[in-house]
Amino acid sequence: MENVPTPAEELAILDSELRRLDARRAQLLARRAWLLAALRPPASTSATPPFPPQGAWPAGPKPHAEASPPSVQNVLLTLGGILLAVAAIAFTLVSWGHLGIGGRSAVLGAVTLAALGTPVVLLRRGLVSTAESVGVLGLVLMVLDAYAVHRVALADTDGLAYAAGVSAVLAGLWCAYGLALPRLRTPLPTAVLTAQLPLPLWALAGDAAAPPMEWALLLTAVLDVAVALWTRPAAVRGFAWVTASVTGGLAMLTGLWLSLAAGSPEGAAGPAALLLAASAVALFAAWRSPAAAVGASVVAGLAAVAAVGGVIRTAVPQGWAVLGYLLCATALLAVVRTPLPGRVRQGLAWAAGATQAAAAVTTLPAVLVSLAGPATQLSDIWSGAPAGTREALDLNVPLSVLPATPLVLAVLAATAALVTRGLPAGPGDGTQAAPDHDETGAPPAAAAPGSSLRTWARPAAACGSLVLAWAALLVLPVALDSPYHLAVGWQLILAVSPAVFGTVRTARGGRRYAPLARTALICGLAASASVALLSLATRPTTFVVLGVLPTVLVAAAFRARGAAQQVVACAATVFAACLTAAVAAAAELPPHHAALALLLVPATAALAGARLGRHPVALPVEATAACTGPVAVLLATGHLPTLALVLALCGVIAAGTAVRAERRPAAGYLAAVLFVLATWVRLFASDVASPEAYTLPVTVPALVIGALRRRRDPQASSWTAYGPGLAATLAPSLFAAWGDEHWLRPLLLGVAALAVTLAGARLRLQALLVLGGTVLALDALHELTPYVVQVVGALPRWLPPAVAGLLLLAVGATYEQRLRDARRLRESLGRMR
Repeated sequence: MENVPTPAEELAILDSELRRLDARRAQLLARRAWLLAALRPPASTSATPPFPPQGAWPAGPKPHAEASPPSVQNVLLTLGGILLAVAAIAFTLVSWGHLGIGGRSAVLGAVTLAALGTPVVLLRRGLVSTAESVGVLGLVLMVLDAYAVHRVALADTDGLAYAAGVSAVLAGLWCAYGLALPRLRTPLPTAVLTAQLPLPLWALAGDAAAPPMEWALLLTAVLDVAVALWTRPAAVRGFAWVTASVTGGLAMLTGLWLSLAAGSPEGAAGPAALLLAASAVALFAAWRSPAAAVGASVVAGLAAVAAVGGVIRTAVPQGWAVLGYLLCATALLAVVRTPLPGRVRQGLAWAAGATQAAAAVTTLPAVLVSLAGPATQLSDIWSGAPAGTREALDLNVPLSVLPATPLVLAVLAATAALVTRGLPAGPGDGTQAAPDHDETGAPPAAAAPGSSLRTWARPAAACGSLVLAWAALLVLPVALDSPYHLAVGWQLILAVSPAVFGTVRTARGGRRYAPLARTALICGLAASASVALLSLATRPTTFVVLGVLPTVLVAAAFRARGAAQQVVACAATVFAACLTAAVAAAAELPPHHAALALLLVPATAALAGARLGRHPVALPVEATAACTGPVAVLLATGHLPTLALVLALCGVIAAGTAVRAERRPAAGYLAAVLFVLATWVRLFASDVASPEAYTLPVTVPALVIGALRRRRDPQASSWTAYGPGLAATLAPSLFAAWGDEHWLRPLLLGVAALAVTLAGARLRLQALLVLGGTVLALDALHELTPYVVQVVGALPRWLPPAVAGLLLLAVGATYEQRLRDARRLRESLGRMR
């Protein structure tokens, strides 16, 4: 609350401000004189004149108050009003019995009239804040008057009924009081809030003539809407909109709950009438108030759908209620073509869209079960064909909702298709891109805000329609519980058709069908994975499906272009690997032999990549096929000789791939690592006690070849030239030395590693330095470990932590120096070849 000062008060404020400015000016002048004296000292050797003491300063302004006078005034007035209200309540509740009936009436009447009449005088004198506080006190006293009347004269009256009547009377009196004194801001909002009580309290009183609670709330909301639409003060309209939202929302929630609890059409008729009445009120508010048009029309549309759908729910079998609500929401979309205001039509369309989105969410369990349900039966591969589709899936959804799910998805797909035709064309709907400049050479005008969303709405709706139609066809065998082989054939069609459509459309070019083609391709690949899992129930079905899928996908890959071609080719590679694994399983090969069969996939992909060259599809196919290598290695881990063979064959494939210049850097290193691993595994599998006899004949030629390579190409990396040869001997020897109890092998290995390390440091070769130093350090650690353990065991228990602490302190104190040393070491290693 702010109090506008009178002219006399404003003049006093101006005089005070001028005096404060004069005092501040005098203070600054004194400071300036002192600074001048300090800059120009006299000829005598006197010190700088002292700074004027605190008392010598001119009388400056007083410190700023912690709160401005109007704020202090508002706080004081508020506290005073609260104290008076507390006093009045205490008097009414405690001291009421000490007075007679005349005294009580006289005291409360006089105080209430005085509190209500005093603001009139205060407003004439311009004391608005004081008048507001006293007016609030008068409103509180009116409530106390009503309570006193009930206690004295109407004690036998029902409390709820009396409260309903009193709240209605008080709301009317406070409304009249606020209209009579429009400068007071409290009475009218208080009247609006009090007006929410009469009808609900009357309903709670249980009177025979009282309406039910839900209708009482709705009627209260109607009154609030009327106040919000036809009153002038903005604050009152805001309060009325809020209260209308609360009471109307409670009424509609109650009606929705009653509609869902109804068991017959007759029982659902009453809640439906309530919801339709609430929808009419919300629609009227949306029509008359443009600011609230969208929100109110959304509420109106949802209430209408809930009303009609609730009646349909009680008349149809269980599981078909979603379809009833969905049809109501679809019918609500017809308002888009009506002459209603644009914001109202927008809100109703959003309400229909929200209902359709909720219906789509209810179908997700059935779609997910149809798509991913076969994965739950992986433990029963080739156990025999089930009697029906539902038996082949692990159904965790109610069976009652399955028959209606395809129809729900079909209605949603049809609705999305119709909406697509009514939306503006997007940038992907034309075959030509928009020009960068107009005829005058100037760039085109910027799009209006929100135009991008509108133009992309049509492709999104078209893709949504396609996905919904595909999902409806996908769940159809589950809903009908069709025979197993029929379901497999149906899903195979759903997998092949969208994939072929997507690849063909992308191959024809143009941007018109690009989003639709990509969506179809994704649906087809998802259905392909699902039908591949579903076909694992029987052996013939597995071979038919896994034979058809890669064949069709390879054929489609030859017609596709761009990213779609790469995706289809990778999917064909995956299904080819699955077919290979199925053939190995049908042949009853042991796992390590099946691993050898799986290597046909990366070998074939490597040959195809050599044929394709730098074609964009070559690298994705080779990378996908290479993923079968780790699977083959895992399958062969149970048989070490076969594991060594698998690693060697993988190295051969990698070496063959490294022949091509574009694959050489990665494939060359991989081949070297695989060959070395194969050697180690083979030596370990053969229980070789002296691996040097087998590794040195490999190491010496490898080092000679590396030296020749370095002579021809001095810039070649030492890791490429010498790394494989050194690792072939040093690593197996290190493993053997760690398990050797004698001293000769560790000594010879340490000498060899030291020689390699010194050679690397002398020739500045990184591979020799790193490999030799690592092997030397590990060999020395192995030899010194027993002595270190003995020394540590002989030392006091507190000494190792103390040494560790001192070491950490030393490192921390010289952290920057150690960091520079590490950086120099890294740079030195980086400069080596």
